Amino acid sequence: MFVTDGQGKTIVSVKRTETSRCLHMDKKRSDYYIVRREALPEVLLKVVEAKKILDREQALSVAEATARVGISRSSFYKYKDDIFRFHDDLQGTTITLTFNMDDEPGLLSDVLKTIADAGANILTIHQSIPIGGVASLTISIQVLENTGDISEMIEHMEQQKGVHHVRINAKG
Repeated sequence: MFVTDGQGKTIVSVKRTETSRCLHMDKKRSDYYIVRREALPEVLLKVVEAKKILDREQALSVAEATARVGISRSSFYKYKDDIFRFHDDLQGTTITLTFNMDDEPGLLSDVLKTIADAGANILTIHQSIPIGGVASLTISIQVLENTGDISEMIEHMEQQKGVHHVRINAKG
């Protein structure tokens, strides 16, 4: 199967074999995806956890970190350069979030406080006129050096009663 860019150039080709599926990508591009934690295989999550352990405890070896999280060193080395926590690559960037929220007094203030508490800088806010008691919001934020974990910030926003479907619409 081939995927093209609309101008006939092959971007991705997938070759299936009986034992595995191989994905061959155009070497001139690097594709990145934002995937919810729940959708990732456990081994990838454990690689991220081992990397966190190594970052926190400088003297710890890869063997010790992988043993703590329960993966092999070969799994760690296989994936270590291909998976990062979302926040690891964000400093100095702008993220645009889109979501829906109920039209309730103080709810927007609570969302903005969550962003401020994370240490991000709010650049723009656009709220539609509520239809059926629900408004669409687009908020652009700047990730600063002292900004906390963006994933945790989004999770906290999603947990607020009345906030629905927080999505990262753009990163630049």
